[in-house]
Amino acid sequence: MLKPIIVVGSINLDLVARVERIPTLGETLTGTSFQTFFGGKGANQAVGVARLGHAVSMIGRVGDDEFGRRLRQGLKGAGVRATAVKRTPGVSSGVALISVASRGPNAIIVIPGANATLAPQDLENELPSFASAGMVLTQLEVPLSVITFLADITSSNHIPLILDPAPARRLPASLLRKVTWLTPNETETCALCGVAPGALNPQSAARYAARLLEKGPQNVVIKLGARGAFWATADGATTFVPAFRVRAVDSTAAGDAFNAGLAVALMNGKSPPGAVRFASAVAALSVTRIGAQPSMPAAKEVAKFLASRSRRGRDRINEQHPPLNPAGV
Repeated sequence: MLKPIIVVGSINLDLVARVERIPTLGETLTGTSFQTFFGGKGANQAVGVARLGHAVSMIGRVGDDEFGRRLRQGLKGAGVRATAVKRTPGVSSGVALISVASRGPNAIIVIPGANATLAPQDLENELPSFASAGMVLTQLEVPLSVITFLADITSSNHIPLILDPAPARRLPASLLRKVTWLTPNETETCALCGVAPGALNPQSAARYAARLLEKGPQNVVIKLGARGAFWATADGATTFVPAFRVRAVDSTAAGDAFNAGLAVALMNGKSPPGAVRFASAVAALSVTRIGAQPSMPAAKEVAKFLASRSRRGRDRINEQHPPLNPAGV
C-alpha cells in the first residue's frame, strides 16, 4: 500500500465574480455571476490528491466561524483526512476574492485570516503522521516560519518535499536546499531569480531553471501556463512538456491541480518526465471547469484524457539529457 501524502497549507473560502474582463485600476465593471467555492492553495492540492485516488491528510487552520465549519466539512467530503485542521478562536477563516474573465484569466486578493495563525507547534503535534508519510506538499500562504520548520522535518526524515512558492517572494537558500521539487510559475520564477516580470519564456526556461537549481532544490518544474512546463534536475537532465490544448474557462487553481498530479504520479512510480506530463493533464482538465476544488479531476478522467491524446499522437515530450548551460539559452 502506498504511503499517504500530507499537505500543509492554506484553507480559504473563494468568493468568485465572473466578468467579461479583469477591471483596470479605478474601474468598475458589472459582473455576470457570483459563486462561492472551497479554496486555498493547500486545501486545493489536498482535494486534488484525494480526487486522484491517493490517501491524503491536511494540516492547517480555519476560523471559529461559519466559513470554518463549512471548509472542514468540505475537506472531509472530498476524502481528505482533516483531523489536523484546527479552529482558531476569534479569527476569521481565510478568504480569497477572485475575479475571473470570460476567457479564463483571473485576478485574486487573499485575506489570510486563520491561515496566518498556523504555527510550528501545529506541525510538532503531528510528528507521528509525518513518520508514515510518503510525500509532503506545501505553499507560501501560511507563515514562512511554518514552511521552514516543515522543511526541517521532511529533511531529517528523508521525506520528499514539493514546494509551490506561491505567492511570489524571495526565499532563503537554507530552505531551498531542503526542497525536493520546486514548482514556480512564471511570476514566481522571476521573483526567485530577481528578474523583471516577463523575462521568462519557453526559450529562456532552461537558463532560469539552472539559476533556481543553484539555490539548492533537487528538481525544478517551471510552470509556463498554456505554453507547457519545463523540468530540470541538478544532474543535468531536462524535459519540456508542451501544454495540452483545451478550451479554458477558469484558470483558478490550475497550478494546484498540477502539483497534486505531480505528487500522485511520483508516488505511483512514474519517471519525472512522465509525472510532469500527468500533472499537465490534470491541470489542463482543471481549467475547463469553474472553481478551485470543484475543478479537480478524478483519476479515471485523467486516464481517459491521456489515452485520447496518445491516440491522436499529440503533446509528445521533448526530453533531453545534456548538462544545463545557464548562459546558452
